[in-house]
Amino acid sequence: MSHELHERVARSGEGPLSLRILGIDPGIERTGYGVVELAAAGAGPRLVEAGVIRTRAADGLPARLAEIRAALAAVISEFRPDAAAVEELYSHYAHPRTAILMGHARGAALVAAAEAGVPLVSYASTRIKKSLVGSGHASKQQVQRAVQSFFGLRETPYPPDVADALAVALCHAHQAGRMAIAR
Repeated sequence: MSHELHERVARSGEGPLSLRILGIDPGIERTGYGVVELAAAGAGPRLVEAGVIRTRAADGLPARLAEIRAALAAVISEFRPDAAAVEELYSHYAHPRTAILMGHARGAALVAAAEAGVPLVSYASTRIKKSLVGSGHASKQQVQRAVQSFFGLRETPYPPDVADALAVALCHAHQAGRMAIAR
């Protein structure tokens, strides 16, 4: 592949860990990912890495899916998550093609996790939003601001796929009973 596999958005230093979670927001054009770490002492999650995998439409669907799988495999290899979480597939009658393409990207993410032996859990978008913002119908901007606030970031994560991936990881941490999210 001639272009960069993924674009890094944020990264912090290494430290002791007890649980690492990879959150994935699948998409054909952009797949967001975020790695958070939960300390054994019960401290809140720490942002380890977040970014976006971009593909080019000119490459065709099979090549784009292979690129997403390869880039996620590289993220998994580098950060060695204990678990992964991904948004469940949803469909809106007005945009069935979007749901189909998201399903393809989601499949590439599932394969990358399975090949690495990383357990993967799926969450509905409404459950993710509710666990982070308190409303299952929160806007993308609300999710971005909640992630920004939660990690004390200077700016909202951009593109929104990065915030969505971090929200998925935080949802899994919350659902696993490892943390409480203050609203």
